[in-house]
Amino acid sequence: RNMSSAGPEGRKKMRECEGLIDSLVYYIQGAIADHKPNDKATENCVCILHNLSYQLEIELPESYAQSIYMQRRNISNNDKTPGCFGTRSRKVKEKQQDTPLPEEKSNPKGVESLWHSTLIRIYLSLIAKSTRNYTQEASLGALQNLTAGTGPMPFAVARTVVQKANGLPSIRAMLHVSQPAVKRTAVSLLRNLSRNTSLQNDIAREVLPDLVSALPECVPGCAVTCETTASICYTLFNLTQSSSHNARLLLGAHGLPKVIAISMNDSKASRAASVLLYSLWSHTDLHSAYKK
Repeated sequence: RNMSSAGPEGRKKMRECEGLIDSLVYYIQGAIADHKPNDKATENCVCILHNLSYQLEIELPESYAQSIYMQRRNISNNDKTPGCFGTRSRKVKEKQQDTPLPEEKSNPKGVESLWHSTLIRIYLSLIAKSTRNYTQEASLGALQNLTAGTGPMPFAVARTVVQKANGLPSIRAMLHVSQPAVKRTAVSLLRNLSRNTSLQNDIAREVLPDLVSALPECVPGCAVTCETTASICYTLFNLTQSSSHNARLLLGAHGLPKVIAISMNDSKASRAASVLLYSLWSHTDLHSAYKK
């Protein structure tokens, strides 16, 4: 687990180590089958896989890159901070286009397992069944990493999470936990998922009211809460920017007074709230409802 935080070269060596990733996945599958999602070894395994999925898209060997990616890979590579959480997860630019999905292998080996639907379902199962905060955060963080790129693989993962594996209820539950770091990572994952235009209505229907309820009543003072609040605002921006219906959902969930209150400052969260307000105002058919 410590070694997997050692940087790009360490991650590369560990991904190339024959049988290592397969063994980690095998162990976690056994733990879930034995109804032991809370043991320390499972936590360690998930944290390793979380770290090995960090910047996966830009660090894949050329053989994978050529066969999987049809688009440019342009994530910045300037974050060197080691660690299982926080900086080990990637957030990406909001605007993204749908791309053809890569074909999934039925029997993945090694690095191929890191983005396979089998492991995605394992992460979602641990989010739902584990009560260890580190295990939950690492599972959310791994999915966040996998949905943070610009090629087809992140979109395939996002579609699996939302539509094929019905992962939104488990992620939604994490918006209501008391552990700030878990909540922050869940919101960051939803922010990544919300960039996919084909999934926005599904996400809004299932999660938008919970996102609004997770917003504070005023500008947060804590740095973690401020970052989480900013991410919620950008997620709501993604969900409502092109959808008057979703903007109306936000209105119905009593989100507008909260967003206005949060915008009254010059913090990161306030700037994000202001961007959201500006976007909401672009729905001219809702102006009378806003004024009321």
